Amino acid sequence: MTPFAKDSVRGVLHRPENTAGPGLVLTHGAGGNCNAPLLIAVANAFQTAGWWVLRCDLPFRQRRRFGPPSPATASHDREGLRDAVEAMRKLTSGQVILGGHSYGGRQATMLAAEAPGLAEALLLFSYPLHAPGKPAQLRTGHFPALRAPALFVHGTKDPFGSIEEMQTAVQLIPARTEIVSIDGAAHDLKRGKFDIEGLVLAPLRNLL
Repeated sequence: MTPFAKDSVRGVLHRPENTAGPGLVLTHGAGGNCNAPLLIAVANAFQTAGWWVLRCDLPFRQRRRFGPPSPATASHDREGLRDAVEAMRKLTSGQVILGGHSYGGRQATMLAAEAPGLAEALLLFSYPLHAPGKPAQLRTGHFPALRAPALFVHGTKDPFGSIEEMQTAVQLIPARTEIVSIDGAAHDLKRGKFDIEGLVLAPLRNLL
C-alpha cells in the first residue's frame, strides 16, 4: 500500500503479489475521501485476492478537504476517474473495473455511459438512486446507455434507495447486472464489515 500521485490522480495504490492480476479503480462518496473505511476494507480484500487497487480522491476532494461536490464541476470528477482508469491500465494488462461508493459510484456509471469500453465492469457500493425522501427524483437517466456489466452492493436499510427500487431501476440497463444486498446495512454498508470475498468478489468474477 503506497501513496499514488500522477498528473490529476491522487490516492493510494494496493499492489498484489502477482502483478499480472486485474485492476480496480475505487473512489469515494460525497462526504468522504479515499481513506473511507469501506474503501480500505474493499481494497485490502481485493489485494489479497490478487488485484491491483487504486483508491483515489476525486478532483473535488483534491481541491478541498471538506464539503460536498458541486454539480457544476461533476464533469471534472468524471475526468479524474477517466485519468485513474488510464493510470491503472499502465500498471496491469488485466481487466480494469471501475467502482465507487455513493456519489463516486454514480459518477463512475455516468462516465461509463459517456465512454463505453472504458472499463470492463462496474462495481457500485450504495448507488444513490434518489435523495432520501425523494423517490420520484431518480438518478437513472443514463442507465440505458450503460454497456458494461454492473454489480450493485446495497444495504437493506439504505435511505437512498430500497432493494426493491434498485431491482426496478437496473432493468433499464441493457448490460448484465446483479444486486447484492447487505442485510441490515445503511448507506455506509457497515464500513466494510461484511464478507467482501464471498459477497462482492465472487459475484463480480461471475460477471466478468
